[in-house]
Parts: sequence; structure tokens; C-alpha cells
Amino acid sequence: MFPCKSASSPSAGPADGLEEAMPRPQAHAPRGKAPAAHATVAPPARRRSGLGRLLRVLVLVTVWGGLALAAGVLFFAWDLPRPETALVASRRPAVTLEAADGRLLATSGDLYGERVRLADLPAFVPGALMAVEDRRFRSHFGLDPLGLLRAAVANWRAGRVVQGGSTLTQQLAKNLFLTPERHMRRKVQEAMLALWLESRFSKDQLIEIYLNRVYLGAGAYGVDAAARLYFGVPARRLALWQAAILAGLPKAPSRYNPRSSPEAAIRRGTEVLGAMVDAGLITAARATEEAAKMVLPPRPSGDAGWFSDWVQDDLADSFPGSGDLALRTTLDLRLQAVVEARLGALLAGPGAAAGVTQGAVVVLQASDGAVRAMVGGRDYRASPFNRATLARRQPGSAFKPFVWLAALEQGMDPSSTVSDQPLTLGGWSPGNGRWRARGEVSLEEALAHSINTAAVRVLLAAGGARAVAAVAERLGVQGRFPNNASLALGTAEVTLIDLVAGYAPFANGGMRVTPYGIAVAHGGGRSLAVPNPAPVRAVSAEHAAEMRRMLAAVVSRGTGRAAALPGRMVAGKTGTTQDFRDAWFVGIAGGLVAGIWLGNDDARPMEDVSGGTLPARLFHDVMEDTIR
Repeated sequence: MFPCKSASSPSAGPADGLEEAMPRPQAHAPRGKAPAAHATVAPPARRRSGLGRLLRVLVLVTVWGGLALAAGVLFFAWDLPRPETALVASRRPAVTLEAADGRLLATSGDLYGERVRLADLPAFVPGALMAVEDRRFRSHFGLDPLGLLRAAVANWRAGRVVQGGSTLTQQLAKNLFLTPERHMRRKVQEAMLALWLESRFSKDQLIEIYLNRVYLGAGAYGVDAAARLYFGVPARRLALWQAAILAGLPKAPSRYNPRSSPEAAIRRGTEVLGAMVDAGLITAARATEEAAKMVLPPRPSGDAGWFSDWVQDDLADSFPGSGDLALRTTLDLRLQAVVEARLGALLAGPGAAAGVTQGAVVVLQASDGAVRAMVGGRDYRASPFNRATLARRQPGSAFKPFVWLAALEQGMDPSSTVSDQPLTLGGWSPGNGRWRARGEVSLEEALAHSINTAAVRVLLAAGGARAVAAVAERLGVQGRFPNNASLALGTAEVTLIDLVAGYAPFANGGMRVTPYGIAVAHGGGRSLAVPNPAPVRAVSAEHAAEMRRMLAAVVSRGTGRAAALPGRMVAGKTGTTQDFRDAWFVGIAGGLVAGIWLGNDDARPMEDVSGGTLPARLFHDVMEDTIR
């Protein structure tokens, strides 16, 4: 409120100039009497009225503003959890995995380690966390306006979200009390809970709670559980380089998991050491010395290690709580053994001769997406990185079925014709390999023989790259899709498991499935609901049947003949990337969809290995041993 000047002041009010310019009203004495010597002139009514209106507006704004503030607080706070209940220490559950037939598959230790005290930990454990996640933790009040401003500027410059502004206290509030949903209401609640935590606990207590409760991947909550899981030591005996790796996990526990992604974990740990140098906690020489020590020991392998890791990766979201879990999985141990043996033999024999060092296989049930077998590499002990679920590669011509489906949905059919003649788009001319142009071929023949020039024309007829990418995403294929005609030749980047799931609608009548590995769950003495999405209609039954017919032509008379099984209906598609860097086969047989990738981790070219050679043969061998 601005100060008001006195009515008797020579400079009073905005109307002062008007009062001197206009004649003042005269006071008149009663008839027959002289005017009083000191008669008082009343102030203008307009002036009193303006001041009153201003006071009324201020009162109304205060009252309604207070009511609006109260309503806002009530809106955001009415369903807030009781913070005290989330701070109660949780017991340490164990996880038991069973195969589909009930045989023991794997067991894992407690999800929660021992409760640690800040005084018992090396100083660099909390130091590393604060250096990389919240350098001003000791000085802010739970929210960090400077950090939010810095993140906003960085995100604006990048044109996307590249940096977050959440404090450790906000992260703690989210992890303890809230769901992972991302919307404005949850962010406001997160801020309110962060302020409550700051008022309730000291900074040392907050960082201690965080270290005991933060999720650090592979089902491990708290720094002690993670230290035992990844390094085989309690948290109080962590080395600096180990603490740096753990401090890097909260950003993305799955991506930087030392068990499944050791190289990514080491890179992230090195970043944390650099942040500690910037924060003045260690010297650059010490950081270099510790980075050189970052060697993650291979985890002892059990049966189906890649599958077990994959199944347990999302347990925190699927089964929140602290009870012991007994999980019946979808894994078929006999089929898993066949896949492991056949892939191992191929890599040791013809694969080695052709310069192939790695491979991955996923077999799922076409009707609902249950994963029956999964191999994520050559040797789990040597490399637990799961190439079936985490590695993104170009699928080559194995992506073409989504182009063909888009064309069917635009009114074409398997007998529709397309030119296989050379073409040039903006200086780019796709080649056809050994195929000799015939002029016009049917869609079925073009897919069977994987004709690249025809594929580009089919993509253009189907509406272009964006339309085809939308079809692939609708069927469950997530990846990076270029917005140009090269997408017809498989220049997207996808995972094997997504690609296999994308073929399932061609086998099951048009239903999209989501791959899953847990069929039945028990915890705390009762059955638990398993959050497996049900199949949903993604393709018409007619188009699904037409796609399966054309994919069968690939195997019967096209590039996938090596996958054929006598007396069995087999459908599928081959895929080969430039310079033979990746070779794929995704096939359908006996109610199963199986995908195979062969290549090298460093993308080194293989020697003339295409999708129709070793991958198609491996599919044949696996299915021959599986389908009776």
C-alpha cells in the first residue's frame, strides 16, 4: 500500500492542482448574520469516495486471494501421504524366480541392506552423491531456485529436457511418498513434501535417509544393499571409485546398472569423479587414479542370467512394498537350453569363421507376449549386457513388414504391383544387390525378395516415413525413426525384443502384445496382481492374414528359405545392414515368434553374413528342436 499524504499538506493528493485552478465554494452564513471568522470547508466527497473504494478493493483482494490460496493448498494436499509412515524402516525382502514349470530358476538377495549411519560411512559416499546430484544441498531450503533457473536455461538452449532442477530433498520426497507420474500436480506435491522434510529433519538426517532408501537398480534399495549386490562389500567399506559408480545410479538405475551395463556404469562413475573434482572434494590426480581402478567383476552366472535380470529390473514399480516375492516366470527351460546350445555352437563354429562374435535371441508366445526364451549375448559371465533388450541396432530389411502393412492400410493388397526399377531421391539411389529388375512386381514378390527400390516406392505410396513409423509404434516397436525414405530399408534403431513383439500381430490375428516375463506372483502370504497389459487390437484380422501370407512367401521362395521347416508353415523376414554389420531373422512358427541378431559389439563388419544365412539357419535349428 502506498502512503497517503495528509489532507492539510500543501502537496496533498492528485487533485491539488485542480483545487487551485478552480474557484473554491464559499461558505454562506445564515441570513442576517456575518460569516464566522473560522468557518471550516468540508473536503471533497469525491476524494473520500476514492479512498474508500481503494480500501474495499484491498480487503476483497486479500479475502479472495486468501481463499484461493487455501483452495490451492487443499487441492494439492488433500491426498498427500502421511510422511511419517513412509519413514518407517522396511524389512529386507528376497526374490525367488521359478521357471514356467515351477523349477527353481534363480534367487536374489535382500532388496534392502542394513541401515547405515552417516558417521559410519566414508565421507566420500555422501560427498559423491551431493557433487553430482545437488551441490548446494547444504545451503538451500529444500528447493533450489538457482538450480531450477540453470536447468531451464540449459533445456531451452537444447530444445529438450537435458537437465533437471530437483534437489536431493525433492528426490527423497518423490522416492518416499509419490508415484513416478510426471505432471504439474505431482511436482507441486513434491515441493510441499520437500519443504516438510527440511523443516522436520536436519541436513545430515536427510542425506542419511536418502542413502538408506534410494533405488539403485536391480531391485536394490539403499547404498548398503547396492554395495553388497554390485561389489560384495558393505557400504562402510566402499572404495572411492565404487562410491562414484553408486552415486551415478539415481539418475537412471537401469541404464547405468553395473550388472547389465558395466561399461555405461563405468562411464557414469567417471563423470561423478569429475563432478567431485569440480566441487573441490578430490584432486584431478586422485580422480584419474580412481578411474583406473574401475573394473567390475563378472557376476556368477545362473540359468538364464539375462532373462532373470530383465524380469527383476522393474520389480520396484510392479510390486511396491517390502514383502518377500515368489515369482513364477514364463521361461521355458527346455527351449532356453536349446537356444543357448544352438547359439553357442553357431558362434563357436561357422560364426567364428565369418567374424561373428555376438548374438542375441528372443522367443515369445505370439498370442500374449510371454517370453519363452532369452539370450542376450555369447557368455553371460563375460558380459551380462543384454543385447536382446538394451542394444539398439538398425534392423535392415527386417523392418520392411511395417512398410508393407502401412501400404495395405492405404488400400493396396499382396497382388498390387510396384516398380523395381532404379530410382533416385535427392541424390540418393538405393541399390538392389543381386536382384535383376523386372519392371513391375507384386507386393508379395517384392517383400519375398526384399527389393529395396520397390520398398522405397511402397513407403512413398503408404504416406511416407512418418506414416510408416506410426504403424511400427502402434505395433509396439519403439525406436529412433529417420524422417526420410531410407526408413524403408531399415535405418531405424530398435531393440530385438521390440522388433519380435512387432511381428506378433502378424501371427495372432492382429493383436498387439507387450513382452512380459512374470506370470504369477506371491508376496506376504497372498497372491499379487501381475500388471501385464492384455493384447489389444492393432491390425485388422484381414491385413494380419495378408501380412502372414507374404512373410510365408519370404521363407518358401524368397530370402528366408534357410528357415523353412518341412511340413510346417513358417513365415518371417530377413534383414542385413550395410557392410554386413548386422544380420537378422524374425520368424513365426508353431505359435511362437523368434528373433535372432548376429553381429559384433563394435559394429565391425562380418564376412558376407546376411539375414538369410546364419540367422535363418539358427531359427531353423531352434524350431526343429522345439516344435514337435
